[in-house]
Amino acid sequence: MNRYVLVCVIGGEVLNFHKEIRSDVCYKFNKRPQKLPAHFTIKAPFETDKIDEMIKVLDEFSKDRKKAPIKIDGFGKFREDVVYMNIKLSDEAKKVHDELIDELLKISWIEFKPNEGKNKIFHCTIVSRRIRDKFKEIWEYVNQYECNFESYFDNISLYKWNNNTWELYKKYEL
Repeated sequence: MNRYVLVCVIGGEVLNFHKEIRSDVCYKFNKRPQKLPAHFTIKAPFETDKIDEMIKVLDEFSKDRKKAPIKIDGFGKFREDVVYMNIKLSDEAKKVHDELIDELLKISWIEFKPNEGKNKIFHCTIVSRRIRDKFKEIWEYVNQYECNFESYFDNISLYKWNNNTWELYKKYEL
């Protein structure tokens, strides 16, 4: 069984901003960084030995879909466990996302938890590992920054867990 995660990598100035703020926060507050570049999650980590089924669905899906706009607007948090950049999908991006979820649900072994799927909170995590002890300081620190970008839901990226990190396995451009 191999472990995978399905995401949309957010590129351009968002990628650079995310890398900088993540590095600053992790260094300043002695926290461990996540092992993926700036992204929003489409399907949280899962295990399978039948990835070819998903690849077939993604190959078909990505053929006739176009990139769609998203906005990155300010910061958010889940309890005192996660600090993230807010992501707002345009109507077009939400439609593409929801159609993708519908297609993925046709794969017999795929399951979506309640916080996944169509009605999740779209976000790009800055820091999430054992941060409660420094949560307030981290929250105040990130909120000094201006976080307002326009980007695109323009890829579906499948990563595989290998050698204690996520490695890009296959990328589909929209």
